[in-house]
Amino acid sequence: MRYWSWLFAAPETREALLGVYALTAEWQALSDPGTEADVARIKLAWWGDEMGRLAQGSPVHPISRYLANLEGAAAIDWSPLALPVSAAAAHVAGAPLEHAAELQAHAGALFGTPLLLAARLHGARSPSAQACIMALAEAQYVARALSTYGREARAGRILFPVDELLAAGVGNDDLTAPDPPPRLHAYLTRMREHAARHFADAAAALAPQERPPLRHLMVLATLGAKHLNASERRAGTDFRLADLYNAWTAARRAAAAR
Repeated sequence: MRYWSWLFAAPETREALLGVYALTAEWQALSDPGTEADVARIKLAWWGDEMGRLAQGSPVHPISRYLANLEGAAAIDWSPLALPVSAAAAHVAGAPLEHAAELQAHAGALFGTPLLLAARLHGARSPSAQACIMALAEAQYVARALSTYGREARAGRILFPVDELLAAGVGNDDLTAPDPPPRLHAYLTRMREHAARHFADAAAALAPQERPPLRHLMVLATLGAKHLNASERRAGTDFRLADLYNAWTAARRAAAAR
């Protein structure tokens, strides 16, 4: 989805998107259960230091240096990029979301902060843009959790809020089961609806006049909502071709301020 959102982004936003997407790809790879935990912790600690160097104007990694050299980068406060690194480190350490009330902030740190900084690089600072990005971040987090919760649970990591799982009667054995038992299936259905609402909210929140320059957000919201449709995946839809069409359509509508 990031590729399609970059491909159909407004030309003036592509350089910033390329940089923040490259950073988040690094951190998400380290957060993957397939990465050895001690290695991930060491590398994420280094990335935390690197974001401090970026904020101070002296980065050393090629991606960080690329961002620092973008037009307008000197006026940007890069220090918030420590938030997604810290959130990724907490995930690697197995720290769960204890309460549903923490979900928005955690998702915002992981997915929202980089998008907000990319938007600010070309002057988008409105409440409309922020509301869109934060709704999109929460939807992206939940959508990712829906597709990876079993693999993460087998690695000892819980992606969903613990208080919600307990209230739904869902235990560790349910999360690691090959097929979700009824109580987990019901919870996953609710979370899928939660993600769908937030993808819709993200698309609705962005003011029409901001849609042309921020069309990549509309692409992310559109594709995220489409990927929640499990029935299409079961039907064998070619998602690469479908994503191309849906991304193009979303970007075209956004460019026309619709």
